[in-house]
Amino acid sequence: MGNIGFYLLRSFTWLVQLLPLRFYFVVSDLVYLVIYYIFRYRRKVVTKNLANSFPEKSEEERALIARKFYRHLCDTIFEIFYFDRISEKEGRKCVTCKNPELLNEYLDQGRQVLAFCGHYNNWELNCNLPLYTRHRVYAVYKKIKNPSFERFYSHLRGRFGVVPLERADTFKQLYRDHHDGVPSMSALLSDQTPRKLEIQHWITFLNQDTPVLLGTEKIAHKLDSVVLFLYLRKVKRGQYESEFRLVTDQARQCAPYEITDQCNGILEQQIISQPEYWLWSHKRWKHKRG
Repeated sequence: MGNIGFYLLRSFTWLVQLLPLRFYFVVSDLVYLVIYYIFRYRRKVVTKNLANSFPEKSEEERALIARKFYRHLCDTIFEIFYFDRISEKEGRKCVTCKNPELLNEYLDQGRQVLAFCGHYNNWELNCNLPLYTRHRVYAVYKKIKNPSFERFYSHLRGRFGVVPLERADTFKQLYRDHHDGVPSMSALLSDQTPRKLEIQHWITFLNQDTPVLLGTEKIAHKLDSVVLFLYLRKVKRGQYESEFRLVTDQARQCAPYEITDQCNGILEQQIISQPEYWLWSHKRWKHKRG
């Protein structure tokens, strides 16, 4: 059944490629009206998240952010389907990396690089990063329960050479690479909610007590990895710009939680500057301290 669903999705992406992406942004505007006004997809979750994150803003201001978020969410769906079939030239155009030399400087030294990123803008399109480096690139992910979507996203992420790496296998693989002298970059979505029994650290994030994952920091300490923040900016619909920012290249000298706190702080400022591009429909604050 999973194979049938996968081939149906891939057939759909083939059909999508028959028309230019700008056409689908017109369709996206129509889908937005249906999702926002008729199906009201996770409207309560989004409204609550925005109210708790921006209590200083008026209800009208938060409602405007919500509408912009849903418009952007619809755009990302069509961008992802379109990305599945694009050429290398189009792959470079959809996300232009401003400073791949920072990444390649450390990879050429034989270092392991961990790139912290969040559910911000269209994070899936970062899978074009192998077009900017000759070294191995991993996309660390949590397995999707639906087998059709699991296979589809695995294929999508490997479109230009990214190696999908399940979160549970990350340290084992990176330790093996470190031992064998194989440099690699791993992109980790670190703004996900840890399971309740795994919570070890809380921060104040968007005005709320927030449990955070420590996997990136723990791996960095054990392997003395370089930690970068992968910043993604939306230039226009269907076009983004990525930029690496150094967090530390001496992870073992960092104090406990320093890397995690700094990365989440950068992400928080990014969200505050343009909140409509974060994934507000995610139930990020389902756990309470104490």
